[in-house]
Amino acid sequence: MSSEIDARGPRELPGKAPSPGGVLALLAAATATGSTGLAAGGTAGALLGAELAGTSAAAGLPVALLVVGSAAGAVLVSAQAGRGRRGRGLAIGYLVGVAGAIIVILAAVVRSVPLLLAGSVVLGVANSSVFMARYAALGVGSARGRGLALGAVFVATAAGAVLSPLLLGPSGALAEAAGLPRLAGLYLVAVVAFGLAALMFAAASVPRFPVLGRAAPVLSHRGVRAPGRAELLGGLRGRQVRSALVTLAVANFVMVAFMSVAPVHLLEHGHGLQPIGLIVALHVAGMFAPSPLTGHLADRFGALPVVVLGWVLLLAVCLIGLLVSPGGTATMTIHLLLLGVAWNCGVVTGSAMLAAAVPAGLRPHVEGVGEVVMQLAAMLAAPVASVITAAAGYPVFSLACAFVALGALIHSYRSRGRP
Repeated sequence: MSSEIDARGPRELPGKAPSPGGVLALLAAATATGSTGLAAGGTAGALLGAELAGTSAAAGLPVALLVVGSAAGAVLVSAQAGRGRRGRGLAIGYLVGVAGAIIVILAAVVRSVPLLLAGSVVLGVANSSVFMARYAALGVGSARGRGLALGAVFVATAAGAVLSPLLLGPSGALAEAAGLPRLAGLYLVAVVAFGLAALMFAAASVPRFPVLGRAAPVLSHRGVRAPGRAELLGGLRGRQVRSALVTLAVANFVMVAFMSVAPVHLLEHGHGLQPIGLIVALHVAGMFAPSPLTGHLADRFGALPVVVLGWVLLLAVCLIGLLVSPGGTATMTIHLLLLGVAWNCGVVTGSAMLAAAVPAGLRPHVEGVGEVVMQLAAMLAAPVASVITAAAGYPVFSLACAFVALGALIHSYRSRGRP
């Protein structure tokens, strides 16, 4: 039974085979729309947590709980994908995120930290939909072009994710005009962005829906049987799967750690919301914009060189953080831009490695494990980063991250060629 599924994978719904380019464009458009809500949980969440709690040490709490929700969302989305309903899973994740954004807006109005934390968990489910759309792209086109296809959707993620922090100032002004706290602005953006993305993915899962329905063969399948526990555990034991999971976890751990404390660090040293939004936007551009190049390099030269490049860049990021002047806008911009590029090298390559390492029938479930591992790493990173920075300062925190990056580099080098 398992060998039959391994060979065939899920069966597509009947109908004319869609153009790979057209399907990628549809996935990209829906993902770009949803990713416009990303900065609500990250940038605004850190600032709102510090403001409501009255201490920068609390900045990481909303981010930590955001990733708890993201981990739960990854389970939800991958479970739906494993049943042949990937599009439905992505749409449900976005709708849950809309509810979370509304809860956080209420928390900002009544100045309730517990409500903020609860809303952050619910909001995080939508984040899993944003990032797990990349695995739908891996089902478009040939296996040789997996990295490039994934990169195309990641660039679309950049379009919304870069715009999102730039809306920190304008959305704050809009929120104040509506009688809401300034930091509720990005959560209003999230309500609209996540809601539209949910509608787009729901429509794209229906073959007969005009235009958007062309993506249905990728987002909806039939004849899918969930693998058994032994089958799944067997798939997770492979060297390439383990290496991919370590790469995804460490890349996300260090990135989330830095971005949990960097906005507060900038705010405390005299930077306004608009400059902070611009710096974060450039960081997000670094996270996603290089994706086609990163994916192409992984397809052409293999995963290891790109992964090692990511770890080297991460060590450079930590060195800059160790030496950076708190008030230096240019240096902090370079610091966070390189952080984004390093993350991109790890996540694009790690995701492609994960998809290539297992049979088609196991892929949605292993993808879900990869996303949960990423979110668990992030959940640990956010509070640890906040506490270390509050207790010892940003340079010491950067030094600690350097040791993590160095360990990952050594692991990648030692694991090459092992079975």
